[in-house]
Amino acid sequence: MTTKEALYNFCLRLGDNNLILGQRLAEWCSNGPILEEDLAMTNMSLDNFGQAEYLYEYAAELEGKGNSADDLAFLRDEREYFNNLLVEQPNGDFAVTMMKEMLYSSFAVSLCEALSQSKDERLSGLAVRMTKEVKYHYRHSSEWLIRLGNGTDESRTRAQTALNELWMFTADLFTMNQTDKVLVKAGISVDMNDLLPVWRRSVEEVLKAAKFKVPQNCHMITGGIDGQHTEYLGHILCEMQYLQQAHPGAKW
Repeated sequence: MTTKEALYNFCLRLGDNNLILGQRLAEWCSNGPILEEDLAMTNMSLDNFGQAEYLYEYAAELEGKGNSADDLAFLRDEREYFNNLLVEQPNGDFAVTMMKEMLYSSFAVSLCEALSQSKDERLSGLAVRMTKEVKYHYRHSSEWLIRLGNGTDESRTRAQTALNELWMFTADLFTMNQTDKVLVKAGISVDMNDLLPVWRRSVEEVLKAAKFKVPQNCHMITGGIDGQHTEYLGHILCEMQYLQQAHPGAKW
C-alpha cells in the first residue's frame, strides 16, 4: 500500500465517521426534547456534514478517478464504508445520543489535535478547522450527561444504561490496520494507542462528575475500519442513498 492510497483510505474513514454520525444527529431534527436542544443537535449534525465534505473532497483528489465528494458519500456499498461502529448505533433516547456523542467527540478532539501536527499540510489544516467544532460537541454532550447523572433516578438510570450498551464499541475507535501503519511511519497520522490514555482520561472525568460507573469486563466489538459493520449501517445507507439510487446522476 502506497502512502497516497493509505491517506485516501484514512480520509474516507474520517469522512465516513462524520457522515454517519451527522446522519444520526439529523434524525433528531424536530424531535429534540426542547427547542434549544433541537437546534443544537441539528447544528452539530451540520458540523459533521461539513467536515465529511472537506474530507471526501480531499479523498476524491487523492483517488484521481473523477469522483466527487457526493459520489464517495452516496455511491459506495456497505463494505466500502470504514466508519467506527460506535457512530452507526441507533439514537435511542436522548441519554443514548448524548452518551454516544460524548464518547466519540472526546476521541475526535484528541485525534484532531494530534493530526494538526501531521506532515500532510492539507490534513493538518482540516484538523485545525475541525478541532474547534468537535471541542464544542464534547463540551455540549458532557454538560448534558453531568446534568442527567446528577438529576433524577430515571435520568441517571437511562444514561448509565446507555453507557453500558455503547461501551462495547469504544475499542473500535482505537483499532489499527495497514492504513494506519503506513501513515504513522510517514508522519501523517498518529498511533491510536497513544490516543487511548488521553481519551480515557477525558471520558472518565465526565463519567466521574456524572457519577456513572465504567463497565467492567465488557466484550469489545471491532471491525468498522475494515468494512465490517453492525446491521444498522445498512439501514442508514438505505435511507441516505435512496435519491441517488432512484435518480442516478441527479444534481441539485
